[in-house]
Amino acid sequence: MSLKDFRARIDALDDQIVALLDERTRVAGELAVAKRAEQAPTYDPERERDVLDRLARRAASFPPDAVRAVYREIMSACLSVQQPIRVAFLGPPGTFTHAAARTLFGIAAQYSEAATIEGVFDAVRKGDALYGVSPIENSTEGPVTHALDALVQGGVYIRRELVVDVDQCLLSSAPTLTAIERVFSHPQALGQCRTWLARNLPGAQLVQTSSTAGAVREAAADAHGAAIAGRVAAEVYGVPVLREKIQDHPENATRFVMLATEDAPRTGDDKTTLVFSVKDERGALRRVLGIFDDAGVNLSRIESRPSQKKAWDYIFFADVEGHRLDPHVAGALETLRARCPMVKELGSYPRWRPSA
Repeated sequence: MSLKDFRARIDALDDQIVALLDERTRVAGELAVAKRAEQAPTYDPERERDVLDRLARRAASFPPDAVRAVYREIMSACLSVQQPIRVAFLGPPGTFTHAAARTLFGIAAQYSEAATIEGVFDAVRKGDALYGVSPIENSTEGPVTHALDALVQGGVYIRRELVVDVDQCLLSSAPTLTAIERVFSHPQALGQCRTWLARNLPGAQLVQTSSTAGAVREAAADAHGAAIAGRVAAEVYGVPVLREKIQDHPENATRFVMLATEDAPRTGDDKTTLVFSVKDERGALRRVLGIFDDAGVNLSRIESRPSQKKAWDYIFFADVEGHRLDPHVAGALETLRARCPMVKELGSYPRWRPSA
């Protein structure tokens, strides 16, 4: 076959693909009518996750990750025909949270930026957004405390988690590092690059901003300013990348959560996040932790936070393996509620896997 023949064959295949996409969109519209008739939710994150997993497994020559990316956008576009999903995220556009939201919902969702993490939670609580996306933990800097505090307030649950590799870049219009006098970024990003900054920009003033994208906007207006942010922010705001991968730890990653007014159904590979307090007496925490061990529940993460009710009073956040409806987890939670002054379930959801 000649080059012309190959191109003609590719064109014919593309025409077939577009025709099938049109057919899929038509069926999605009919599905929307059936959902309304049965009063079923328009969007089902768990069904979507299962479809993406199934299609990725069917891939042969086409890379599985690419199958997920392509179908993520196809499903997003078809869903927009049924009813566009409104998603709140920590803005402005160009943040890692924005990128995480697009990974979860695709480009066709209706995105609503919030100026603060609390604003993301409030949007979901009030019904201004069906879902929210927030960072909750970084692999090097630890928990995002504002997100933990907002979860304790209630009314919003974790529905899904997503872990994103975070490659930090130094963005600036300055010609060299020596011309930089100020570095703008979110406190988490500044912390992730602390050693690099001390070594390469020891005299620069570090200026905290509410988001990495906001930092880029500050740097864009400052001839001697720079920002720490992701490459997507450089593309959105047109600020050159001066240095790449400046984070102190190459394995730097951030855990994001999808927020909703209810958590996810059981999948068989789940995680539950909860918060509890203990009595102010010797050995109280040790006895509470023994509840999980006695029930055969693996405690994968625990950390303390001030209760904000009185000085030196603490509450404990924990992740456990399993869904709150699994018998062994449900039994542990029942015992926990009987022995602790306060217990709140913050959501059960599918456990994130690198290939999922």
